[in-house]
Amino acid sequence: MGVVVRMKKIEMAIDGMHCASCAILITKSLEKVAGVKTANVNYGTQKARVEYDEKQTNENDLIEAVKKRGYSATMDVSTQREQEIRAKEIGELKHQLILGTILSLPALLIGMIFIDFPLREWVLFVLATPVQFYVGRHFYLGAWTALQNKTASMDTLIALGTSAAYFYSVATFLGLGEEQYFEVGAVLITLVILGKYLEALAKRKTSEAIRKLMDLSPKMARVVRGKKEVEIPVAQVQLNDLIVVRPGERVPVDGVIVDGQTSLDESMITGESIPSEKKKGDTVIGGTINLNGSITFKAVGIGKNTVLARIVQLVEDAQGSKADIQRFADQISAVFVPIVIVIALITFIGWLTLGQAPLAFALVTSVSVLVIACPCALGLATPTAIMVGTGVGAEKGILIKGAEALETMHAIDTLLFDKTGTITQGKPQVTDVWFAPKLREKEVLGLLRGLEEKSEHPLAQAVVQFVQAKNIPSIRMDSFNALFGKGVVGKHGRVEYRLGNIRWMEEKRISLREHEETIETWENNGKTVVVLTSGKKVLAILGIADVLKASAIRTVAELKRMNKEVWMITGDNERTANAIAKQAGIIHVFAHVLPEQKAQYVKKLQAKGKKVAFVGDGINDAPALAQADLGIAMGSGTDIAIEAGDIVLMKGNPYDVVNALHLGKATMGKIKQGMFWALVYNVLGIPIAAGILYPFTGWLLSPIIAGGAMALSSVSVVTNALLLRGIKLDQTEEKR
Repeated sequence: MGVVVRMKKIEMAIDGMHCASCAILITKSLEKVAGVKTANVNYGTQKARVEYDEKQTNENDLIEAVKKRGYSATMDVSTQREQEIRAKEIGELKHQLILGTILSLPALLIGMIFIDFPLREWVLFVLATPVQFYVGRHFYLGAWTALQNKTASMDTLIALGTSAAYFYSVATFLGLGEEQYFEVGAVLITLVILGKYLEALAKRKTSEAIRKLMDLSPKMARVVRGKKEVEIPVAQVQLNDLIVVRPGERVPVDGVIVDGQTSLDESMITGESIPSEKKKGDTVIGGTINLNGSITFKAVGIGKNTVLARIVQLVEDAQGSKADIQRFADQISAVFVPIVIVIALITFIGWLTLGQAPLAFALVTSVSVLVIACPCALGLATPTAIMVGTGVGAEKGILIKGAEALETMHAIDTLLFDKTGTITQGKPQVTDVWFAPKLREKEVLGLLRGLEEKSEHPLAQAVVQFVQAKNIPSIRMDSFNALFGKGVVGKHGRVEYRLGNIRWMEEKRISLREHEETIETWENNGKTVVVLTSGKKVLAILGIADVLKASAIRTVAELKRMNKEVWMITGDNERTANAIAKQAGIIHVFAHVLPEQKAQYVKKLQAKGKKVAFVGDGINDAPALAQADLGIAMGSGTDIAIEAGDIVLMKGNPYDVVNALHLGKATMGKIKQGMFWALVYNVLGIPIAAGILYPFTGWLLSPIIAGGAMALSSVSVVTNALLLRGIKLDQTEEKR
């Protein structure tokens, strides 16, 4: 019998990371800890996710491993702490930027314009030194940490480049060099700090989705204690507590109504703007707004077990996940910095020997190479786009569970829709009614309601809701009996009424010959036909069907326009299945399929080389959702099956499948754009910085311009990703 290994997954907040290279360094350090299976450090979210064997290591060992590398770690990964860290980071960068600007701007003017300034080199030395060693201290700390770990990072490049310029200037100041470059180092450091400041501001925007979701949860709850209502912090609410919510207040936790009725605005959770009617026995979701009536409900979901908390966790997980394309970027960054240092050395030696250039010229070119080649833009391209893309999705009611789902979306060519609850409403409705001539329709409808009110059958509920919508009261039955597989029979006064299926009517020898054409047409359209009789007389015929969702037809049409193959799968018979599929515009159908067989049909399509997305309700479709290349779970409110699919559509709107595909494509587009420009920038920038154009044009790239370009590249990648926030998604809503 094998030994069961208990793997534990945790999340840690990391402090002190300066660039994407730091994330790679910490990842490697965590992976070396005994018992660690996987480690993923995300520079964008400043968090680490670790899976490890509890018997071999623990949280303290992991924190210690991070600390040994010169960073700090904590198990506090709350959104509040993240906001505090972001605010602290921005505050420090702002302070450094202001100080750097105050000192480096006059240094730039004196160093490059006012050549005859009194005591010029002394003044430049005084201005540049605080910038080099105080404003730029993080670069030295980062470079030292990297050196201890026998690697190099962006900090290494900045520290080497600016130090070379600074110490050569000191040598010149002491009469050992040819020209001073004090302003170069000072301005470079200030420009990099400016880039980091703008980057931090942009990254703060990427986590707005999380903050908005967290802000939905009220801080206090009104709980019934004894016979009194007392206000307590939400954190102190216990399971089964009775909570009172008045009009205009937010629901503090998840629960079930025990008294009262109201309308709730659930748009912040489901994306659906139409208020949801709630009565005794209905569920309520924490964070939603009570619009009118006062309600009392029993708490059934508190703390991390509320729908809102699970959604927040889902979005955080997605934003911290790593795509294959990001792993590719990480691999490039890991070897890129050492290569750049070698190129800078070759440039320096090459100009000195082969080019017979002055020492100052060789220094300028090598410093330019070090500065312009920072791989930060490459490291930011993927995590920033993923954070923005998943955040936008959350705001629109499309919960994307990870970077892998975003990548997979792009490759999907076939979509397999479950019928019930996915492209149909999931509950039967009366669609057609025929009344016998010369009868009072209101009276017949009252009889229908009276017969079906005591039945719990879904078809009976459809009839009751149909009559209720017309505000027609029921005619009370003196006796009632439900016959399994046939229908119901009831007596009003001396008259006996039957309401049931065609087969039962044939057993009772009730003639339906003159209605054959109508019945056949309705059945061919996938409708269930029930008949109301009194004795041998037919009083009414009803057609009942699980109707298409409002946006189903448009969804299928748009998917076809996108060159996607669309299938429908259902347990219904072929006639009903084909009727529904025809209405939706779907050609390919799998009928007579048991729930446990759905995954096999996904495999059939995959065996043909298809990349399949399965769209289901997320409850009984879990095996098919797991088997598919991409599982899309339809859900609304507390019914969302967060564990079931790679994507959860909160509104239960089929058209959100189209929106999700558009969002995935747009996000991948931003990732590829960011990586392309980051790579092109380095491929073109390094040779220019090395002076390849100088022999032909006499043009040499200044280290200051190189520093500005490097900072601009990181900011442009983040800004480009933020443009995703402006993506136009169709927000047509389903009618309830």
